[in-house]
Amino acid sequence: MCFVTGVPGAGKTLVGLNIANTHSNPDDNEYSVFLSGNGPLVTVLQEALAIDKANRTGITKAAARRETSQFIQNIHRFRDDALGGDLPPEKVAIFDEAQRAWDSEQASRFMQKKRNQPDFNKSEPEFLIEVMDHHEDWAVIIALIGGGQEINTGEAGLTGWLSALNEHFPHWQVYCSEQLLQGEYISDNMTTESLSHVHKLPSLHLATSMRSFRAEKLSSFVHYVIAGDPAKASQLSVDLHQQYPLLITRDLAKAKQWVKNQARATESAGLLASSNGIRLKAEGIFVKNKFDPTSWFLSPHNDIRSCHFLEDVATEFDVQGLELDWCLVGWDADYRHNGKHFEHWRFKGTRWEQRKKEDDRKFLENAYRVLLTRARQGMIIFIPEGDDNDITRPKDFYSHTYQYLQACGFKVLD
Repeated sequence: MCFVTGVPGAGKTLVGLNIANTHSNPDDNEYSVFLSGNGPLVTVLQEALAIDKANRTGITKAAARRETSQFIQNIHRFRDDALGGDLPPEKVAIFDEAQRAWDSEQASRFMQKKRNQPDFNKSEPEFLIEVMDHHEDWAVIIALIGGGQEINTGEAGLTGWLSALNEHFPHWQVYCSEQLLQGEYISDNMTTESLSHVHKLPSLHLATSMRSFRAEKLSSFVHYVIAGDPAKASQLSVDLHQQYPLLITRDLAKAKQWVKNQARATESAGLLASSNGIRLKAEGIFVKNKFDPTSWFLSPHNDIRSCHFLEDVATEFDVQGLELDWCLVGWDADYRHNGKHFEHWRFKGTRWEQRKKEDDRKFLENAYRVLLTRARQGMIIFIPEGDDNDITRPKDFYSHTYQYLQACGFKVLD
């Protein structure tokens, strides 16, 4: 069991894809499969690699798509195939965003209701390790772990994997870096001391962001922004601004024009917002709108379905694990600053409700962490002015957040 950790954009997904692509032949003794529960990520990767292979080899895109769908799979498909008890042909399973694997409650509920498995009572980590454990000679699971990236109910985090290893699979060899049990990767005081075979390798932590090639300090900057520490965020912003623009505005039209002006040639640009940024709808940003992720990410600039048109907005669920060159991030009142600290809210029905559960608060923070770490070259944040005649979005809901982000180092768009 190999845990690969790293800052957002460090190349964890690329590590997994390189292994799966290199060993995509079923006759290979190290035959591998790349797994993810992130539906948009899987479909975009499958399509992008299929397009590339069709262009390089001359085969049809449909044939190329069949090949890529074999070594890049949704975890649900892999799990369903394994329910019959057949030994998986793959000896290496790579689980992307492994911190988002379902805990036993969420996995059991899904399997009982959606897959007619009334006796299913395992977490996704436990089930996947159990499946690979059926190999008599050897097997490897590579868990790609992003810190502070759990964004939905029922996600087990790193704790789910360590608990499964400790309680059910003590004979497995575990490889990880020292950073695995530090900072955003772990909670609940979990340690690896109870595991039988642990090997520490510094190379299993990717500390440098490849996504933000202009801004290696972006991940730390975003961490302090989310954590409510404007002083430390502002210190980092000084260096960031030299190569990585961090702007803010109250004018959506000007924000869109700035993003379009930055993108050169084939560079990508897109509009992002929190999935619970419901009241951004009043500004023309409708987070509940459904769209095709492959068209949004992969279509050319003249396609109205593409991200480049800045019409369809993508949420944290659509973009996690993926990236753009330039991002416009709409910031709603769900994660609002009150002048002293952040407040956590959820819009339900016709009004805002406070998030009282710690997990719900963490998911919201992580949602904004994902949104703020998608851009490779720079970003601009749009904060609405609000409207005191609308009780769901008075100006006071947004003004303190606007001021706070300026204190963090975001510069006002001139």
